[in-house]
Amino acid sequence: MSEAFRPRIMPCYTAGMLTLYDYLPSGNGYKVRLLLSQLGIRFRLVETDILKGETRTPEFRAINPNGRIPVLELEDGRRLAESDAILFYLAEGTPFLPEERFARAEVLQWMFFEQYSHEPYVAVARFWTHYLGKAVDAEKIERGYQALDVMERHLGSRRFFVGERYTIADIALYAYTHVAHEGGFDLAAYPNVRAWLARVAAEPGHVPITQRQFE
Repeated sequence: MSEAFRPRIMPCYTAGMLTLYDYLPSGNGYKVRLLLSQLGIRFRLVETDILKGETRTPEFRAINPNGRIPVLELEDGRRLAESDAILFYLAEGTPFLPEERFARAEVLQWMFFEQYSHEPYVAVARFWTHYLGKAVDAEKIERGYQALDVMERHLGSRRFFVGERYTIADIALYAYTHVAHEGGFDLAAYPNVRAWLARVAAEPGHVPITQRQFE
């Protein structure tokens, strides 16, 4: 095993059948940990430090050739990458994913929005500013605010993003929005977003972004 990749395995609740390769400050990984917590699913956490290059080693690329976290490993050894795909897999058959066809498509709509119009700007600004200490270009900040504008308007008459119920669409968008200030975004002008953040934080089973559930 490479010296650069020394996973720290921590049982969350108790040793479970699922294994999650993750980096605790990551919003993408947090989505999965939050849903697992709210579903009450036991899992094993393998911390993988992206700042130390632990996802770029041959050992980790054997787990995910794309060299990214999170990765969920099932009991039978199959692995699933990409945070929103993992959310969709875990939420199937639960209240976090509607059964009705159009509502399911709406959930996916907001999850695609998060990955293409939100995460590339809000999350990237946070990573550059908070973890790398680098300046963020004005375009990323502007595009991040554009995404927040869309969310603010949508939440003007709704408690949650789809069907007036808490779903994985909310989890996907909450992950980086609730730490947007770490990327230099000011949410003072977004009362609907802030009220929604508070509602999500009040949901049963909620855990903070860097909390290890066994602590």
